[in-house]
Amino acid sequence: MKIICIGLNYRKHASELGWPVPEEPVVFLKPDSSILKNNKPFFLPDFSADIHYEVEVVIKIGKLGKGISAKFAPRYFDEITLGIDITARDLQNQLKAAGMPWEISKCFDGAAPLGRFIPVTRIKNMADLDFRLEINDKVVQKGNTSDMIFGFNEIIEYVSKFFTLKTGDLIFTGTPPGVGQLHKNDNLVAYLGDEALLDFLIK
Repeated sequence: MKIICIGLNYRKHASELGWPVPEEPVVFLKPDSSILKNNKPFFLPDFSADIHYEVEVVIKIGKLGKGISAKFAPRYFDEITLGIDITARDLQNQLKAAGMPWEISKCFDGAAPLGRFIPVTRIKNMADLDFRLEINDKVVQKGNTSDMIFGFNEIIEYVSKFFTLKTGDLIFTGTPPGVGQLHKNDNLVAYLGDEALLDFLIK
């Protein structure tokens, strides 16, 4: 199982980080050791002083596929949830400035908390889906999938050019603006519509 992540997929998020809006999906991977399930707490690591949250819609691949066209992409994912792409922003900025790969800023243990999956059949319109992240009962990020630069089907078409998608693979589809720093004792709750799918603490 692999975790495919799409970066800078919301224009306002790219702007807040000072990155150009991409012309093609920005792809990176996380290892399965980064997954944090069952609302377990996330422990702040000692190698970074600036750990950020990024809430994202996550889709789960339901069957094997390669070279999938966008029009057939809906056949290849059957579940959806919300996840947090936890990022060591200080490490990412240092590595980016040096022109080096920045995987260690995104791929460390626990850096991909995952919520409870629900069937896609419960979703009326995948292209118009509200989601948000609250920290300590305050909304810090709010997005709608209509604002994605590359939609779910386009993402699947693009990544399946390079990777065979297997049953159980996960795709993090990008974060809206409003990312920020995590602190000890923060309580993160992520909502798809008005349904809480993820609720965990920072330790």
